[in-house]
Amino acid sequence: MLNRVWENPRRTLTAIIIVAVLLRVGAALYIGNTIEALPGIFDEVSYHTLALRVLDGHGFSFGERWWPATAANAPTAHWSFLYTLYLAGIYALVGESPLVARVIQAVLVGIAMPWLAFRLALLVFAQWGQKYAEKVGLAAAAVTAVYIYLFYYAAALITESFYITAIMASFYFAFRIQKAQNARLSDWVWLGVCLGVTVLLRQLFLLFVPFLLLWLWWAVRPSLWRLLLPLVLIGMMVAPFTVRNQRVFGRFVLLNTNSGYAFFWGNHPRYGTKFIPILPSREYYEMIPDELLAQGLNEAELESELLSLGLGFVFDDFGRYIKLSLSRIPAYFVFWPSSQSSTISNISRVGSFGLFLPFMVYGLVLGLRKRAASFADWLRMPQTLLVLFMLFYTAL
Repeated sequence: MLNRVWENPRRTLTAIIIVAVLLRVGAALYIGNTIEALPGIFDEVSYHTLALRVLDGHGFSFGERWWPATAANAPTAHWSFLYTLYLAGIYALVGESPLVARVIQAVLVGIAMPWLAFRLALLVFAQWGQKYAEKVGLAAAAVTAVYIYLFYYAAALITESFYITAIMASFYFAFRIQKAQNARLSDWVWLGVCLGVTVLLRQLFLLFVPFLLLWLWWAVRPSLWRLLLPLVLIGMMVAPFTVRNQRVFGRFVLLNTNSGYAFFWGNHPRYGTKFIPILPSREYYEMIPDELLAQGLNEAELESELLSLGLGFVFDDFGRYIKLSLSRIPAYFVFWPSSQSSTISNISRVGSFGLFLPFMVYGLVLGLRKRAASFADWLRMPQTLLVLFMLFYTAL
């Protein structure tokens, strides 16, 4: 039976993609046409509301005070502009129908994620032989298809699914360039576009872009203008929103206003030396000093002030900051049910991370076992970039 699965990888991959789409569409139908704060996907309330505001001609703003501490009818840059425009575009075409947006998203990522997982494996494990790489690719695609978190998030109106897909696409084109050595110009263009989309969905990824391009330079030694091309494309995609932010906030904001708030809340003395992953929403608002709220600062100004306070927390007691940072590590490895989580969260955690964690560890070890002729050659390997990304993203 297994031999038949491996013998025709195209047919097997097609079956996997069909399963992936069905699971994601099923999740979309389960969540339905309503918008509510479901476990782990609270942000869809904000994206839905913001998309409707954009359609009504109010721009990127909310009609009432909103997270993180944005005044009613005040401009916001806290949320992904690209994803908001995706929702607004769907609503403009079919009316206010969250279900349609869910199904379209579910189908798109249901096709793209398993396909990209398969193609990435062919590139990463090519040196181990075509047959072996195909087997790894089919296994990766299958895991992508049935991983509960992935098909649950695919049905939610939040950035996660498109963001993960864009990251996978970015790695796909980066590895194509590395394998080809003299890659086509179109691959560099597509790399820039995928990186730009990723950044527009989560500006945090912008911090990793220099590492990815540095790895490409080491692995391929391309001409300078080709190496700069992705940066130019990212800049062109981000620039319209930078201009908009300058106009509405009266100051430079490259893209989004999340980092200052996140850094302030993430390092607040309220935690002491033990980090608490999720607090009630009102507690986050109450952490903001009253004197700052009384100044009537716009979202960008408040972010800047909070970032300064957050840095002060670190420098005033660096020992506490180190202990607090270390206390976050255990949360990365929680795969068991928790009384503090909802039923759906516990099922998702155990049925995805808990079930596949041993295979993740085994796959990571297996991927790193391939010895390179030298340290320089090891740095050129796709596995090295993937491990760097995992470490980098975990550290952030």
